Amino acid sequence: MPYRAPLSDFRFLLDHVVGYDQLARTDRFAEATPDTTSAILTEAARLCEDVLAPLQRVGDTQPARLENGVLRSPPGYAEAFGAIAEGGWVGIAADPAHGGMGLPQTLAAALNEMMSGACLSLQLNPLLTQGQIEALEHHADDDLKSVYLPRLIAGDWSGTMNLTEPQAGSDVGALRSRAEPNDDGSYAITGQKIYISWGDCDFTGNVCHLVLARLPDSPAGTRGISLFLVPKFLPDADGKPGARNALRVISLEHKLGLHGSPTAVMEYERATGWLVGEAHKGMAAMFTMMNNARIGVGLQGIGVAEAAYQQALGYARDRRQGRSPVSGDGAIIEHADVRRQLAGMKAEIFAIRAIALANSVAVDMARATGSGDWAARAALLTPITKAHGTEIGIEVANAGIQLHGGMGYVEETGAAQFLRDVRVTAIYEGTNGIQAMDLVGRKLMDGGEAAFRLLQEVEDTAEEARATLPDLAEPVWQAAESLREATEWLLAQDMEDRFAGAAAYLRAFARVLGGHYHLRAACAGGSAQKALARVFVSRILPEHAGLIAQARAGAAALYALSDDDLAA
Repeated sequence: MPYRAPLSDFRFLLDHVVGYDQLARTDRFAEATPDTTSAILTEAARLCEDVLAPLQRVGDTQPARLENGVLRSPPGYAEAFGAIAEGGWVGIAADPAHGGMGLPQTLAAALNEMMSGACLSLQLNPLLTQGQIEALEHHADDDLKSVYLPRLIAGDWSGTMNLTEPQAGSDVGALRSRAEPNDDGSYAITGQKIYISWGDCDFTGNVCHLVLARLPDSPAGTRGISLFLVPKFLPDADGKPGARNALRVISLEHKLGLHGSPTAVMEYERATGWLVGEAHKGMAAMFTMMNNARIGVGLQGIGVAEAAYQQALGYARDRRQGRSPVSGDGAIIEHADVRRQLAGMKAEIFAIRAIALANSVAVDMARATGSGDWAARAALLTPITKAHGTEIGIEVANAGIQLHGGMGYVEETGAAQFLRDVRVTAIYEGTNGIQAMDLVGRKLMDGGEAAFRLLQEVEDTAEEARATLPDLAEPVWQAAESLREATEWLLAQDMEDRFAGAAAYLRAFARVLGGHYHLRAACAGGSAQKALARVFVSRILPEHAGLIAQARAGAAALYALSDDDLAA
């Protein structure tokens, strides 16, 4: 079944569920009218369905390769990226001062989800470039902005993010790459970086690397890290790619999935770079890119979930096997257990898509209004979007294989590729465990104020819905109240106990928010939205109770097991 962009879901969620209409009432996003939004979504869907989706299998079977130090991307990728660039999609949310569209991040989120569902390997390239654009907009000096932003936004150049080193993964503070000042204000960057997605590219004129490194006088740990922009080709006086810089791709990783996307080991040998932001404050600048990327990675999970669901649905409609109590033509979609799987997949995708879009609306509202409350809402939802979005991507892709039966285990069907491709999303841009610890750590440093405000909205919505949809409203209200109590309990614990329950707490939060957005959809929609909400509230939301019990279990039992006990 070919990929089809879920336009009806996007439009319904934006119009009725996640508060997107608020954006058009701000000065910054006054042009984000319903007509503009519909036109953008329609054109994005056409790009994804007609241009990107046909490359999904191509990248898997004809992967990126390194030939004598030269990167070769899969057939068709250059032409497809050309269509992305020509349409202005790389700079959809970028500043118009440098050639961007200046549209809401929420529309960029919808675009990135659709592109991920169509061809995740290729989508990684513009996603990373978008993150670099945002980092440069916030932290680069005017000279760097004038040279790099117009070309990145136009898609003439592409961007990457270089954090990880062989000895420094999640512990970024352990990195050893160094930067030495040159006489002309630039820096000589030396070091090795690993796991660099699209570390080289053969369809853009330059590849621009954001590299974390240490200055000679830097203090230890993350506080001593600076950020540098290091291009593959040094721009000449006119800003055009000139001499080759002293950097190279040593090798490409042999990965479980995402074969179309080259993941490089990069080596810098006194490569010329320029400081981005202040010295020793590189992590703050890099986190601008990383927070953008974390929402984007959550959307990757959602996009792959949608594509895997569509393929499973098509197979269930076509495959004839056995008999069910329901009269029909013998398709397996008539069987209750198959229907359970499909309904669960669809309900899960709707819930996490709503969470991600609500997260993006909060980002946009914070930018448009300067409101600290909106900024706190965006920060709170970001680890939930990233972790739960990727987990749902993995779970739905896995369920898609199961629904295919034996054919799901056969590569030619394409069902297994979804799982292979999406699996890494739970690891990169901060593992999901790190996201969960961030949620119970930094995101609760306000005493839980942002979390409690959001939970109050959930309870208020449920109160309003009690008269018309009591079977949905009451469970959602009760779940929100249980999560409120769990949050209060966590706030009274030390960090060790918080971290021990962090993953369960994050998933419980996602379950409650999923129930909330399904309830809002049921209130605003028709029979289909109500039926789907009942699937989520009756079959998926109850999971929150067990998760909260795990979140409140503390760390004692985990540390009561010695290392030897774990090895026995």
